[in-house]
Amino acid sequence: MTAVVFDIGNVLLGWDPEAMYDARIGHDARRRFFAEVPIHAANVAMDAGAPFVATLDALAENHPQWRREIGWWRDDWIETLQPVIPQSVSLLRALRKRGVPVFALTNFGAETFELARAAYPFLDEFDRAWVSGRMGVMKPDPAIYAAVEADSGLPPGQLLFTDDRAENIAAAAARGWRTHLFDGPEGWAARLVAEGLLTAQEAAP
Repeated sequence: MTAVVFDIGNVLLGWDPEAMYDARIGHDARRRFFAEVPIHAANVAMDAGAPFVATLDALAENHPQWRREIGWWRDDWIETLQPVIPQSVSLLRALRKRGVPVFALTNFGAETFELARAAYPFLDEFDRAWVSGRMGVMKPDPAIYAAVEADSGLPPGQLLFTDDRAENIAAAAARGWRTHLFDGPEGWAARLVAEGLLTAQEAAP
């Protein structure tokens, strides 16, 4: 039995915080903001388990000149998570209809994942979801892949994993997972057909 493991960001949903800030304060101011405020480092910390609101409030205290912009990350974060990638969602559903186990393995804050679930109900359609912020470990740490193997009871060779980041794919492949570097839903659909998990008709947009 093969189980299919999806990353979420930029596989099922776009994630582009820069676009939100560009729309609100313009490209040049956004570049200054990201250069002066370690907002992406804070996001990584939250993906690893740091609390969402407290982390951002502390960042605002340390960078008061950017308090408003840091507040947008806290209050309007869901606007960074778009658009839906419809064919990827269709592939998830087609696999489930065929009875293929479908999992999620994602670097995501525990609290922001709950916001995402409320906004995008298809995130509840996985058989299992492993979320780094809940686990306290992130891709590409081998420990997160080991946890999936242990929790699912499946050996590496029965896990087919797609992710948009090469380092995450390499870490999974090093454990013996079957992998696909996601660069669009068309290639992922073709891989699922080649694996015999879907027919071409089932994988069509």
